[in-house]
Amino acid sequence: MSSGYRYLEPEALARMKNLSMVARGVVEGAVSGMHASPYKGFSVEFAEHREYTAGDDPRHLDYKMLARTDRLYIKQYEEETNMRVQILLDTSGSMGYRQASKLTKLQYGCYLTAILAYLMIRQQDSVGLTTFDTQIGLDMPARGSPRHFNEMMQRLESLQPGEETDIGAILHRLANRFKRRCLIVVISDLYDEPEEVMRALHHFRHRKHEVIVFNVFDKAEIEFPFTDTIAFHDLETNDRIQIDPAYVREAYLEQMDGFIEGYRRACAESNIDYVMTDTSVPYDFMLSKYIAKRTLL
Repeated sequence: MSSGYRYLEPEALARMKNLSMVARGVVEGAVSGMHASPYKGFSVEFAEHREYTAGDDPRHLDYKMLARTDRLYIKQYEEETNMRVQILLDTSGSMGYRQASKLTKLQYGCYLTAILAYLMIRQQDSVGLTTFDTQIGLDMPARGSPRHFNEMMQRLESLQPGEETDIGAILHRLANRFKRRCLIVVISDLYDEPEEVMRALHHFRHRKHEVIVFNVFDKAEIEFPFTDTIAFHDLETNDRIQIDPAYVREAYLEQMDGFIEGYRRACAESNIDYVMTDTSVPYDFMLSKYIAKRTLL
């Protein structure tokens, strides 16, 4: 059986068919859905009372409050709404790296984008996709129609690694664009100045968006398994440098650990979900584990 889309694998969909991802905070959607809304109505979860006014539906009167206070009160509930999700996918040159896996980091990000979009649209949410390197590339606003999903899957198949990256500046630009509170999903190796990236992520949080960061690496970038003298090629600048791995391994691993831990700590302090993964980890396994953990928090 085939889904007809390169990055949407039926086996992965089958393993994730019972999962859903609910927004942690309130979101401002346009149609009925499964997430808490900032607006009050007469829906599912009780929120508060307000005094009865002429024209209110008497079915929502709280007669227990009437008995205790001799006054009429209406029970208000949290409305439920759909969620707008914008996936921000890094397509810079470094995302084209592949050494220890059959997938480049960009391909891994495309698989992750596809299954996230499928899950969100299945639960009646709206999903958009923005790609970037030093500039914004593909820019699809959040929608929930099958036609929109079909176009997104087709566009994913044509993505190629681009040039250098400027994550901080691009994310700042995007943070000013989304007016309604929504879920921002960043998929990137985050190879930029961490302080600048975190300032941009703070910008999203300041505007009340929920943020999830999937920090994607190749396993070789984390473990540095090289033994022979090798020429390293910078995929963004085209610079080449020849090094003896034994000479730099300890310093490299220390810096990489600090890089990852720095993002992990800074995201935790900012109430941003940070998920580090590498392309040797099946994306559906990683995502299932994250959603299960998220549900418990």
